[in-house]
Amino acid sequence: MLLEIENLKKSYVAPDGERNTVVNVQKFELNKGAQVALEGHSGSGKTTFLNLIAGILQADEGSIVLDGSEMTALPETGRDRLRAQTIGYVFQTFNLLQGYTALENVALGMMFGPGADYAHAQKLLERVGLSDRLHYRPRQLSVGQQQRVAVARALANNPKLVLADEPTGNLDRKNAREALKLIREACTENGAALLLVSHDHEVLSAFEDVKNLSEINQTNSK
Repeated sequence: MLLEIENLKKSYVAPDGERNTVVNVQKFELNKGAQVALEGHSGSGKTTFLNLIAGILQADEGSIVLDGSEMTALPETGRDRLRAQTIGYVFQTFNLLQGYTALENVALGMMFGPGADYAHAQKLLERVGLSDRLHYRPRQLSVGQQQRVAVARALANNPKLVLADEPTGNLDRKNAREALKLIREACTENGAALLLVSHDHEVLSAFEDVKNLSEINQTNSK
C-alpha cells in the first residue's frame, strides 16, 4: 500500500467565528501504481484533501501514511522533504515561475530533492513534446504547452505518487484529452501512482477506478 489515510480532519474558522469542517475522511487507501480519479464538485474539499496528502497543509487530526512514512507526524521541514522525495503535483493553475524558462522551471522542481539536473529536465521536456521550447518562458507558451511543463516538473524527482488537481480545468477539449493521456502514460512509464480530482465527466470516464469524493469526505458542507 502506497497511501493509507485514517480519520483525517481539517477545518477552518469562518469570518463569523464558526468552524467549518472541510475534510473529514475516515479511511482512504491507494495502492502502488494505481490510477484513481476522485469526482468532486466545487467546495467538496478536493484541493484541501490533496494538499493534506502532499503535506502542504497540516491536518487537525488523523493519519496519513505515505510510502511507510507518517506525514502527519512530521514538522513542516520533514513534510517538505517527504513531498520532494515521494510526490509530484500537477496544479490546476500550473504554478510555473514566470521569470524562468521551461527548462529552469523543471530543474527548480528538483531543488528539494536530489538537486537540479538539467540533463534530466531536458529529457522530461523532450518526452512531453517541448524539445523546441526549452528556453521559452511561460508567457511565451500556449496554455497547453504550459500544462506540459507542469507535468514534466511533477515527474522531475521520479515520484511514487502524482497528485493532479483539476489538471484539465484550464484547457480546451483537445488539449485536455492530450494532457490527460500524457499524465497517465507518464505515470505508467515511471511506475508512479496517480490520484486525480476532477468534476469533468469526460475526464472521469477515462478511468476504470472512480470514487466520489463526497462519499469519502463526510463533512457537513453542501
